[in-house]
Amino acid sequence: MNVSFWPFPAGAEISISEPPHILAITVGADRDYPPYEFIDRNGEPAGYNVDLTRAIARVMGMKVEFVFGGWSEMRTALAKGTVDVLQGISYSEERAKTLAFSPPHTIVNHAIFARRGTPPVSSFEELRGKEVIVFKDGIMHDTLRGLGFDKELYTTDTPAGVMRLLASGEHDYAVVAMLPGMYLIRELKLDNLVPVATSVSTQRYCYAVKAADTEILSRINEGLAILKQTGEYYAIYNKWLGVLEPPRFPWERTARYGVTVLVALVLGLAGTVTWSRMLQRKVAQRTMELAQEAAERKRALEELRRHQDQLVQADKMASLGILVSGVAHEINNPTGLILFNTPVVASAFADAETILEEHYRAHGDFMLGGIPYSRMRSKIPEMLDDMQEGAKRIKRIVEDLKDFARRSDDLPSVPVDINMVVGLAVRLVEVTIRKATEHFTVSYGNNLPPVRGHAQRIEQVVVNLILNACQSLPSPSRAVVLETGCDEERRTVWIRVHDEGVGIAPEHLAHLTDPFFTTKRESGGTGLGLSVSAGIVEEHGGTLHFDSRPGEGTTVLLTLPAAT
Repeated sequence: MNVSFWPFPAGAEISISEPPHILAITVGADRDYPPYEFIDRNGEPAGYNVDLTRAIARVMGMKVEFVFGGWSEMRTALAKGTVDVLQGISYSEERAKTLAFSPPHTIVNHAIFARRGTPPVSSFEELRGKEVIVFKDGIMHDTLRGLGFDKELYTTDTPAGVMRLLASGEHDYAVVAMLPGMYLIRELKLDNLVPVATSVSTQRYCYAVKAADTEILSRINEGLAILKQTGEYYAIYNKWLGVLEPPRFPWERTARYGVTVLVALVLGLAGTVTWSRMLQRKVAQRTMELAQEAAERKRALEELRRHQDQLVQADKMASLGILVSGVAHEINNPTGLILFNTPVVASAFADAETILEEHYRAHGDFMLGGIPYSRMRSKIPEMLDDMQEGAKRIKRIVEDLKDFARRSDDLPSVPVDINMVVGLAVRLVEVTIRKATEHFTVSYGNNLPPVRGHAQRIEQVVVNLILNACQSLPSPSRAVVLETGCDEERRTVWIRVHDEGVGIAPEHLAHLTDPFFTTKRESGGTGLGLSVSAGIVEEHGGTLHFDSRPGEGTTVLLTLPAAT
């Protein structure tokens, strides 16, 4: 793949000469629409759309050149043929008359923003008579003009211009996409702006070409399908949008269940902590009594002191395991309802769709849930699918909780080749490794003795260590090194994972394997990965050691006893 960037001069002509087997295309993009597409501080193309286009070009053997400019300028460039494709444009029936669209690669929610203290609104209809800012030729500009808002509208060339104009005290409200709006408020420090209505309009976000350019569109559609099958699409989506996407209204019911369970979990944990502290005081009191006994019991007293912390921790983990099992059961009940009821609701909508379609054909478009039925008839199945996927994700998290609570005593006693296990783990997370670093090396030790245990559970530990190393890297230029070897004197086999990441603060090192402890909460971390891994290593009679300094990276050493 050959990807280059050049600025867009007015009236420029593009000349591309490539061998017959390589399709060269020019991609138009908005220079200021973060986090979807924008020019970063180094003057380079960046954003979700840019990474997705580069990945499609790579898998389809295409060459792309990015052209960045104002959004209205880019739409005109596509119409004139100066660019071949727009990589991020919302679908509408009016636009479909002259353009051909790909399947949506994401959904964009639009919101109404206002200055703090401005009376809130909840729909487009409440904006009538108010002064509303939109960016020129965007989907909200088209939508509001279609609803008869011409006199109330004021335009700028970019979303950033919209937010700055509103923050300066001009006009009443602004309508922009929720994610770029919140991003710009944070980056430009426009602290006097807030969203007053979220998800007032939901749009399909696609690639688009002129209606006759079927070859380009078919290449893009095929590349997008390949990325979804390989999982690379979801990695790109999660990098830019996954943890920032605003919640949609079908999740409200799920959120209520989550809050209820969370309160119960917090109360249970508080009880566990109280019980542990009481136990610590009792053990300390008993220790003082033993210290006053005869000299012949002094050795037993020292032994007891060495094991106090282990006893307290064992009791805490036993109590927490019981608690987690109960909570997992409670979460499974409402999750099961969602998984069971969502297909029923989908079936009910399918049955009602015939009646709604007859009414639509007979009486024209009408509002359904605050959105025109012409758009909702395709949105409702998508939203039901989102609910189903969300419930499945909850179920997977619950399975991790149950795995944490479970400590198996019947591990299979079979020989395990550590080099083979490490190789399988590397292949499993190969896509994540390529995305995180350009310098990944793995070194396999020779003639390693086997270990006894469960190959898949050891592989789970290695996968967790590799993923943690990749997530700690600040840039792809930093390295990750994976090694295996053995210590013949101690009869052990070891796996070492070293990364050149940001390192771990000293106060966090002692808590890395504590359940629910994580420094990546904002990016979706649950705090169970290392806790479950530590349990698996303990079941196999091994150890897990961490060595790290902030800014200097981290080294993790996993040691397992060799089979006799």
